[in-house]
Amino acid sequence: KCRTGPLDIVFVIDSSRSVRPFEFETMRRFMIDIIGSLDLGPNATRVGVIQYSSQVQNIFSLKTFFARADMEKAINSIVPLAQGTMTGLAIQYAMNVAFTTQEGARPLHKKIPRIAIIVTDGRPQDRVTEVATQARNAGIEIYAVGIQRADMNSLRAMASPPLEEHVFLVESFELIQQFGKQFQDKLCGVDMCVEQEHGCQHSCVSTPGSFYCECNPGYRLNVDGRTCSPIDACADGRHGCQHQCVGARGSYSCRCHAGYYLNQDKRSCTMIDYCSFGNHSCQHECVSIPNGHYCRCRSGFTLQPDSRSCRATDLCNGVDHGCEFKCVSMEGSYRCVCPEGQQLQADGKACSKCGAGHVDLVMVIDGSKSVRPQNFELVKQFVNRIRVGLVQYSSRVRTEFPLNKYHSTDEIKKAVMEMEYMEKGTMTGLALKHMVEHSFSEREGARPLSHNVPRIGLVFTDGRSQDDISEWARRAKESGIIMFAVGVGKAVEEELRAIASEPVEQHFSYSADFTTMTHLVENFKLNICPEEGKGETEIRSPCECEALVQFQTNTVAILQSLTEKNILWVSLARSLAQMTARLEDLEKQIANKK
Repeated sequence: KCRTGPLDIVFVIDSSRSVRPFEFETMRRFMIDIIGSLDLGPNATRVGVIQYSSQVQNIFSLKTFFARADMEKAINSIVPLAQGTMTGLAIQYAMNVAFTTQEGARPLHKKIPRIAIIVTDGRPQDRVTEVATQARNAGIEIYAVGIQRADMNSLRAMASPPLEEHVFLVESFELIQQFGKQFQDKLCGVDMCVEQEHGCQHSCVSTPGSFYCECNPGYRLNVDGRTCSPIDACADGRHGCQHQCVGARGSYSCRCHAGYYLNQDKRSCTMIDYCSFGNHSCQHECVSIPNGHYCRCRSGFTLQPDSRSCRATDLCNGVDHGCEFKCVSMEGSYRCVCPEGQQLQADGKACSKCGAGHVDLVMVIDGSKSVRPQNFELVKQFVNRIRVGLVQYSSRVRTEFPLNKYHSTDEIKKAVMEMEYMEKGTMTGLALKHMVEHSFSEREGARPLSHNVPRIGLVFTDGRSQDDISEWARRAKESGIIMFAVGVGKAVEEELRAIASEPVEQHFSYSADFTTMTHLVENFKLNICPEEGKGETEIRSPCECEALVQFQTNTVAILQSLTEKNILWVSLARSLAQMTARLEDLEKQIANKK
């Protein structure tokens, strides 16, 4: 066996028509014998075969086979081309194709000999001198083997120097096998790694007449050509690791910082989403960070000491809100409010001192069977004295007239007096729902919330509701409606308090009877803007007397005076008639002064 080290050998075989079939078989045997003496393998000697005549055919390349049996099978399967003798073309192919790294040749810096063995029996039909020189200059060592009729000058023009070691002429094909044994000795030569002290730190590789040192994987050969140093694969900066590069004997691996994981590309890193584990317990938002997570509240909320729950920020105490009367904190914001009866101005902070006429008032009256018909008529007379929207309820709810239906006292009077008594059950919760969703809607005459017109709801009832009132009482107040609750007789105080706005004591009234009904009307009559003086009615400016403020404040007193429903409704009707007359007289005085 040839133990001098790895070689890259390509046989260039003449299969022109002058080579007879039995002679070609001898050439097959020559190649097989040479291969049989070589130490074959991907890291040892590699062999390729091409044949040529008027064209070149690749039988197998240097990377195709590494087992001797596979090579022999391919050589025995060669079908001669039997055409011309284009030896120069074959050398060109060997240089440009067969000895490229793409076809399996080892890189030149590895110093593995590239050997071309050309076997021919005739004179080339193309030029060989120039192309053979190019091949030799490219590092290819050429052996020229001529048989019988071969032209010696052409062989010498192709072969590498010294010619006496690279040119062979065999008299007949019968003698080529005997020549093969001699050629093996020439090819293999002396194992220089054995014959002398090579000084290689890792391994020595023999070549014909010389040797070179090679390093183990993960090391590089130093400039002295003998010693080896570990390769730092991370040092050249081409590793592509996003976070950290970890070198390992000529190779490397990428590693991520704590709190990150390595992606499938083995280079980039992604932060671990600790929030996705589902155990963060954050009330609002979970934010992942390396090595953990933290909870975050939505705008307008403050994170509590438990680092998980959130509470609405009291912006009224934390900012210069500029509200003239009162600041009310909301979720993530705040708003200014004015005293009942005063209107919030366009700047959203100041309050008007006079809001006369700018009130949307809806009265929700109990028309259940527990309210006797004669008492229901007195309630109608009471409503007739005020400009309102009116809703009646029992087991169902009915809008008697919306806020935008009537615009004069006479129209309202007529509508109230024509209202029919409903009787049946007491569904106060249903009535509140109707009031919120319909009575105070813009389509039924309520002015837009942006106009800051107070919305007032008055609920009259004499018994326990047959449905739940808490949900729609809460929604009414949350939507900005000022709620008054008036109960008499069997009305439930707990329900009245649930309906009433804050402060509750000023917005609900209960009494066991109706004896104070007359006082309610008197309170209305005494607390409107005009006041008696010097024998005639003196007209005060509505803004000066803050008419609407007094109206709403006194309405509370009026509602608190409501009592029993079974007596003295006729007295109430008379008193309300007196108040109406007073109002009409007041209107005339205002008109005269204009």
